[in-house]
Amino acid sequence: MSVLPLILALVSLVVWVVLTFFRSAFWQVHAFEDEQVPPSAPEKWPSVVAVVPARNEARSIERVLSSLVGQEYGGPFQIIVVDDHSEDGTGALAEQAAQASGGSSRTALVTAETLESGWTGKLWALEQGVQKAGTLTPDYFWFTDADVVHGPDTLERLVTRAESRRLDLVSLMVLLEARSLAERFLIPPYLYFFLKLYPPRWIADPKSRTAGAAGGCILLRRVTLERVGGLAAIRGEVIDDCALARAVKRGGGRIWMGLTRKSVSLRSYRAVSEIRDLIARTAFTQLGYSAPLLLGTLCGMLWTYWLPVIFSFSRDPAVWRISLAAWALMTITYLPTVRFYGLSPLWAPTLPLAAVFYSYATWLSAWRYWLGRGGQWKGRAQAAAKSGRAGNTLIE
Repeated sequence: MSVLPLILALVSLVVWVVLTFFRSAFWQVHAFEDEQVPPSAPEKWPSVVAVVPARNEARSIERVLSSLVGQEYGGPFQIIVVDDHSEDGTGALAEQAAQASGGSSRTALVTAETLESGWTGKLWALEQGVQKAGTLTPDYFWFTDADVVHGPDTLERLVTRAESRRLDLVSLMVLLEARSLAERFLIPPYLYFFLKLYPPRWIADPKSRTAGAAGGCILLRRVTLERVGGLAAIRGEVIDDCALARAVKRGGGRIWMGLTRKSVSLRSYRAVSEIRDLIARTAFTQLGYSAPLLLGTLCGMLWTYWLPVIFSFSRDPAVWRISLAAWALMTITYLPTVRFYGLSPLWAPTLPLAAVFYSYATWLSAWRYWLGRGGQWKGRAQAAAKSGRAGNTLIE
């Protein structure tokens, strides 16, 4: 009888014991929900300018802008929508939405200038908004996507947390849709893998080097942005949100990232191919465009997610019992994420199948990069194959 399967099964079990008990309980998603513990409100509400980069967002911009105008915030609050060369009337719809919701007086529409060399598209659009807000000198910038609808108290909660805990950057992972079959199968793993790579407790720990953020909703102190060199300091980053968080933390700033159900993405992924492209856009950037790291990641996914399932059907009692224990830990840690999305617990054992898909999308991300089509966003290839500095780490 070969001992190799037994050794492989034991190592897989050890991996899952470490992930379950020694990775800052990343899988306990409810502990990171923003709504769990409402912090105390500040004595005086600081000024905030929301910057919304919008490129071909006609289907969502009206609802998004209405949710921003409808924020129940007690301090000075302005909104800047940056129309990033849209071809679907996004700018006109934004103006109409501002008027219809009674927010014209505090909403400004900016047409982005031609994209400068060395900048990624979203960061260039955000920079246009930051420059426009220069005369307002706000205490905070609120960077939020043009496909995210926020609850009426979102800004208040963001500012309250930042002020009460003296944070420089506060970020929320908005709730993605999980309605279609493809979304139910592949969107919860997106959150699970994200939190596994960057546990929120490590992000919030000033002593940890881990830094991460979710680009759909970021509150950032203006003086902190200036201290780290502005958005120009990260202008070429494909995974801009985590690059920003890393710059803030390296500069001595304090950061926090959590989850919310009150801010919801309007972007749906009805087809598997759409989720594939979502992952492939930044997966190889996450690996620093390194072929050895790509190979190591694919092997690691095999060992961590696939071997426990494969060996669970072994004829050797010791092998299948150990492998089944590893699969059980995998399922148990994934279950809170499944429940967070309001799905049936029956989805929990499917994580290994999702891992196969994510491995394929990661390989595809590398292939597209080598073909000069990496980091595609809104019709732009932002990580074309070249020799030079690799991008930041983490999925946006």
